[in-house]
Amino acid sequence: MGSCCWAFIVLVFQPFFGSNSFALLVLGEPTDYVSAVGDPGMKNPNVRVGLEAWNFCNEVGFEAPNMGSPRHADCADIYCSSTAAHLGGGLVNNGSQCGVLHKVNGTDNSLGAGDKFPTAGFESSADPDLFAKEKELYLGSLCEVQESPNPWQFWMIMVKNGNFDKNTTPCPENGQKVSKIVTDRKFPCFGEGCMNQPVVYHNYSILESFGSQKVYLTGEFSGTYDLDANLVEDVGNNSFFSVSWKKNISTGSWIFSHRLSTSTKYPWLMLYLRADATKGFNGGYHYNGCGMLKKLPESPNFVVRLTLDVKHGGGPNSQFYLLDIGSCWKNNGEPCDGDVLTDVTRYSEMIINPATTSWCRPDNLVSCPPYHISPTGEIIHRNETTRFPYSAYHLYCSPGNAKYLEKPYDICDPYSNPQSQELVQIIPHSEWAVHGYPKKQGDGWIGDARTWELDVGALSSRLYFYQDPETKPARRVWSSINVGTEIYVSRARETAEWTVSDFDVLVPEFMLKADSSSSN
Repeated sequence: MGSCCWAFIVLVFQPFFGSNSFALLVLGEPTDYVSAVGDPGMKNPNVRVGLEAWNFCNEVGFEAPNMGSPRHADCADIYCSSTAAHLGGGLVNNGSQCGVLHKVNGTDNSLGAGDKFPTAGFESSADPDLFAKEKELYLGSLCEVQESPNPWQFWMIMVKNGNFDKNTTPCPENGQKVSKIVTDRKFPCFGEGCMNQPVVYHNYSILESFGSQKVYLTGEFSGTYDLDANLVEDVGNNSFFSVSWKKNISTGSWIFSHRLSTSTKYPWLMLYLRADATKGFNGGYHYNGCGMLKKLPESPNFVVRLTLDVKHGGGPNSQFYLLDIGSCWKNNGEPCDGDVLTDVTRYSEMIINPATTSWCRPDNLVSCPPYHISPTGEIIHRNETTRFPYSAYHLYCSPGNAKYLEKPYDICDPYSNPQSQELVQIIPHSEWAVHGYPKKQGDGWIGDARTWELDVGALSSRLYFYQDPETKPARRVWSSINVGTEIYVSRARETAEWTVSDFDVLVPEFMLKADSSSSN
């Protein structure tokens, strides 16, 4: 990327706090930024929350006993009499005149592999992986909000179990089915059944009031991977996750409160809040899914706004992502089409845990991208030891199906995605601070809650991603924007707690208008 591209993309950028729009000068002309999500700033008074649970290779494998398929939803609307008044900011006055309409019931949420869907148009399957895919679409149809240019479904809570049983072969290797796992990589597993899905508890959204009969909805998902645990009595030393939602009575935004605890049997767990594509693939998921992104953001022109308050970090191995963006394109630059042998999941992750250090060093170039792109567009190769910003990167790893890798290189874990994957993990540094990201270790960490305005489009356009020589550069269109943590093989029981609010993704207004025109 040359500097001329930067002159074209952004000449002046000015954020406006407290609004859902931004101003941008492109070729000297001001351009407004508007929300690309169905629930801008999380201020809708109605609840739209989904939950998905994945095994190590982003599939189901087998369902937990008496739990059904690990796809759930809480979608509830406040309905009020004509005398009740919306106060704005997601709040409603005169709560005595209001009630709750649930779009999803217990029967819907308990559907499991082989069950018939209550409505036509959804195909059942005895295969837990295929049934979960269809169940997500079914729940999405119940929750869907019809809006222009595209309908939307829900914010997605994702939990994932990092256990991997190498004695079985449920996970493909770089998308390829194998008869036997042969690897010197080490993965946690206590024995047969270690890749299980969790037990999930659901407190359906209810009305909660404060002040002069002002009301909002509040609810929770929680659960454990320890199938013999009794959480009714006590969480104890078991694994545990919970996500609850309520309104910030000052701003009207949803506050999503998260907790994640590992255990001896489940030392590697993940918990994210995701804004996913409303249709098509999303990050790490090779099926048609549901989500919140009505318009997919594309580098270099999009911004993410969120408020993050980290209360407990999850220990030294907690890779806490201020932001994790996911996409998919082939090594020749073409968009993914579902062929897991040639599709590649691409991730960029900003880790803000100060305990996470740079594995990318002059004496360990294998963990560095081949080159770095400066804010002015200058390319700096990783062997330029006096100029390459090694401390801006945690690690980089290459896709396992790439044919023209520059040595030295390290292949990303070939089992934890349904296809090959590529990771660019960055940490706080002045190189990224020009885009609103943390400048130094500790920024945004425990005791430093902040509202972030992140020019994700500009930063993601600077990152190195592998591509075959002499192929047209891929369009970097991002189908998942995530916040949360991955507690990576903890040595002791660890707990992370945090809240997310004011989550929004902003794109140029003309992009939404173009979508709207094409859909008419």
